[in-house]
Amino acid sequence: MAKHFDKEFKTNAVRYYHEHRNLGLAGSSANLGICQQTLSRWQKELQDNGDFIGRGSGNYASEEEKENARLRRELRDTKDALEVLKKAISILGE
Repeated sequence: MAKHFDKEFKTNAVRYYHEHRNLGLAGSSANLGICQQTLSRWQKELQDNGDFIGRGSGNYASEEEKENARLRRELRDTKDALEVLKKAISILGE
């Protein structure tokens, strides 16, 4: 029986992949406990639906603003990764 994931999980998984490009598609999907083709398909679906997760312009008035943005992004990334892992654990625990 195939597993079904909600849109939030899919979005978080694609975000995780984009924010951890150094792992590649294979590494990200392995960390998330899903197959590589599934993550690739979710990314394409989000992009086709206009829900693509992109990055901002990166224009900052000062180094302090740039650092604050980096820290906010790092915190968001950590929270997102934690949520994805929590969902993966709950799914695997069933």
